Amino acid sequence: MFDLLLCGGKLYDGGGNAPYTADVAVRDGKIAAIGQSLGPAVRTIDAAGFCVTPGFIDIHRHGDAEVFRPGFGRAELRQGLTTILNGACGVSLVPFGPRHRQELLHYLEPITGRLDPAVPTESLGAYLQALQKVRLPLNVGMMMGAGTIRADLFGYGEADPTDYRAIHRQLERGLADGAFGISLGLGYAPECFYTTEGLIRALEPLRNGAVPITVHMRQEGDGVCRSVEEMISVARALNCPVHISHLKAMGKRNWHSRIPEALELMKNARAEGLDVSCDVYLYDAGSTQLLHLLPPDFLKGGVDAICNRLRDETQRERLRDAIENRRDFDNIAQMVGWENIMLSALNLPEYQCLIGKTVAQAAGELKMDPVDCLCRLLADERCAVTMIDRMACEDDICTILRDGYASVISDSTYPSTGLPHPRVYGSYVRLIERFVLEKQAICLPEAVRKATSLPAETMGLAGKGRLQVGFDADINLFRPENLRERATYLDPRRECEGMDTVIVGGTPAILHGQWTDARTGRVLARQK
Repeated sequence: MFDLLLCGGKLYDGGGNAPYTADVAVRDGKIAAIGQSLGPAVRTIDAAGFCVTPGFIDIHRHGDAEVFRPGFGRAELRQGLTTILNGACGVSLVPFGPRHRQELLHYLEPITGRLDPAVPTESLGAYLQALQKVRLPLNVGMMMGAGTIRADLFGYGEADPTDYRAIHRQLERGLADGAFGISLGLGYAPECFYTTEGLIRALEPLRNGAVPITVHMRQEGDGVCRSVEEMISVARALNCPVHISHLKAMGKRNWHSRIPEALELMKNARAEGLDVSCDVYLYDAGSTQLLHLLPPDFLKGGVDAICNRLRDETQRERLRDAIENRRDFDNIAQMVGWENIMLSALNLPEYQCLIGKTVAQAAGELKMDPVDCLCRLLADERCAVTMIDRMACEDDICTILRDGYASVISDSTYPSTGLPHPRVYGSYVRLIERFVLEKQAICLPEAVRKATSLPAETMGLAGKGRLQVGFDADINLFRPENLRERATYLDPRRECEGMDTVIVGGTPAILHGQWTDARTGRVLARQK
């Protein structure tokens, strides 16, 4: 007898194939059979009229601390997510020890939220062991951030690492502990200080292996294609997979031209035999630290040094000139304008009234120039400010979506205060509601593939992403026309509607739209 039987649904198998009608039987958390008249089951769900898909997989979230907090999983499950990977963009919460602990926590908090002090950070293995004690509502795995490793060993200085073997030991330890990939944040300190040669040297343990490097590239605007070329050179030098995170072309002057060129560069790299892929999130606005508006030379030395720089009148003038004239870094303020950069999280009481306002509006309220406003907020808040910046265009998103090697992600961050980005709550429903039904950018089978089997294969998530006998029974049931994204930029904490049933490890977490309080998620580790 089966544990669960889904009867008569329209199956989208995750491989991009045309749907077909069949029953799905589940036993011991696995898909046991697919076909007709499969036999009796303890529980039967009538799936007639519903799309039946693999559970959606988000390989790029920043929920490293969120997974330990009460309420984790609601936003994810309501959009059909059954598996996530954290630790993206080089800024994972592990591994680090006591030497630079407070500085690292302060730097990471605007992205991951505040970490429970009881959670161990000294190694990925210790972190995962602590996570094993949590009753997880969905499956969780981790990448390991190379930026965190460098900051832990050498701080936030500009100087080249003095001991690459120390970096290698941490990478090797994390891989042995089950990291699904090594993530880079070349747009952030301290990794922005790597030369290409130094980066290749730091990543030596990945040579000739199958573990992917995922990368927030050095530039995603004017220099996005040069950055793609850099990462192709890394893939060529190390002979290992490279996966470009949240591909985009920031700034109107780069729309419609940079993305086709970037995709062509990756296509040519694959023709050469390299394993190069990418992913995309589905909003024209991103979210990151306000600190990301500064050029790399302003990020030297960590928070104290940055704040001292921002309070220095001579340095502010130098920054003003950089924002007005330079194109050798991701000059977001220049590319998108102060009116398109919204302050989404601040901590000091006197600045709470600025949350949800643009830098241009905040500067007006504070009666100062936008650059002076930027410097004041960052210095007073000790850099712990997040922003939502409108910088991309939906035409480019559609172009990336149509590429066969582009997965869908959310890039969700979890600041402790203020407004999260609506992508935390709505990304995977938005994929179907906006890009399949409204814009018809891609068909539903391909959308499902980009949220299931493609990311699973890219990141080595064995047994995930397909409706296939022997695979994990992570399954969604929904009617596409009923899906609704409810989160907005000014009211983001609103769960999606329309997911009828979401099954994790063979047990419904949501059944006919109602929570079941099931907690059958697992801590995942990459298989050796």
